[in-house]
Amino acid sequence: MLAYQHAYHAGNFADVHKHLGLRRLISAMMRKSSAISFVDTHAGRGLYPLAAAETQKLGEFRDGVERLWQRRRSFAVESPVGEWLTSLSTLQSGTELSRYPGSPWWLGSMLRPQDRLTLFELHPGEHRHLSDQTVSPHAGVQHRHADGLKGLVKLVPVSTPRLCVLVDPSYERKDEYEEVAETLIQVVRKVRHAVVLIWYPLLPAGRHRLMLDTLRQAGIPKLWRSELKIREPAAERGMYGSGLLMLNPPWQLDIELDQAFTTLASVLADDARHQGQWWTEET
Repeated sequence: MLAYQHAYHAGNFADVHKHLGLRRLISAMMRKSSAISFVDTHAGRGLYPLAAAETQKLGEFRDGVERLWQRRRSFAVESPVGEWLTSLSTLQSGTELSRYPGSPWWLGSMLRPQDRLTLFELHPGEHRHLSDQTVSPHAGVQHRHADGLKGLVKLVPVSTPRLCVLVDPSYERKDEYEEVAETLIQVVRKVRHAVVLIWYPLLPAGRHRLMLDTLRQAGIPKLWRSELKIREPAAERGMYGSGLLMLNPPWQLDIELDQAFTTLASVLADDARHQGQWWTEET
């Protein structure tokens, strides 16, 4: 199935959760000068105009990035949320929030000369959009029209000293949860020190629990889990929260993100809350 197009959901609360975590992860890894290979397994588009018909149809950005944008002056510039919003402002014209960046931009905008970025996208239309956009002036960016999970397994180990991966499927198919878990297991076998950020939706069906349990039973160490819940799962359908699973987070990043996501929850909704915990400890 290739029906999913993220333009309908761009800038929603899950995007903010995911991309704030991604931005802080990249910053933490770049405290060291050694080269990093970045991989985005489900890239989507690099930029999303918020005035586009698809984005306006559901208007999910209004309960996500727009809430933070309206309060951007209340955040200290050096805080994680403030720094994230400052970066976001470089894409806008004036004070109006007109564009929201996808993960290719968050990754590409921070690349150093020694780094590499591989963007996988299987959907032909989304790949075409991505190819037509400039997410980074860096020469080390590759676009691949291919299955990102399979492509990642073939790509590792990489030539650089370090590896950082974002895994962000649509989870249109029930099997994707298990496929993500099995992919991470294979990557860890090849590159034990890999840093991987996995996003997953919190839905009433609770299928993400199979993925989490599979990874715990596999004995993969150093997995930190973050869940941002906007409301209680009161309906049969509908995303009520956003989850992140981070393998090998840099030192003290879990503490920083726990604080940042707690702040984020207080802005997004009255009943929103964040919980961060170590899903598996270091061995």
